[in-house]
Amino acid sequence: MSDDGDVGQLQDYSVDQLAGAVVLVLGAIAGLLQVIWMSKCHCKVNFFYCFRCERRPPSEEEMKTLQDKVNQKKQDRILKKENKILEKEDEILSRSPRLIPKREPEPERHPVFDREPEPEPEIDKLV
Repeated sequence: MSDDGDVGQLQDYSVDQLAGAVVLVLGAIAGLLQVIWMSKCHCKVNFFYCFRCERRPPSEEEMKTLQDKVNQKKQDRILKKENKILEKEDEILSRSPRLIPKREPEPERHPVFDREPEPEPEIDKLV
């Protein structure tokens, strides 16, 4: 190593570079705290003795109610999408002209009792 006076001295950095470094460090700390906070384990957070917080995992009853809420929201979202689709379908059907007219359903006929009588043969034609 040389005995230069430049060893160990930081270069001149701009304010935006310093701000970027501070944001990166704070983001890393915040990400770590979020992972700890969102975990399902018992944890206590003590930030320089001025902010103390404790998190306990939810009980079984709370988990059931949370799961029910999630399922209800999913069901509501599905119903909302179905309603939008039906509204669009009705709008499209109301705008488009009807190409094929509606057919009246034919009354059901019994094969034996509702059959039409066969025409009687004409006697003049047989002779």
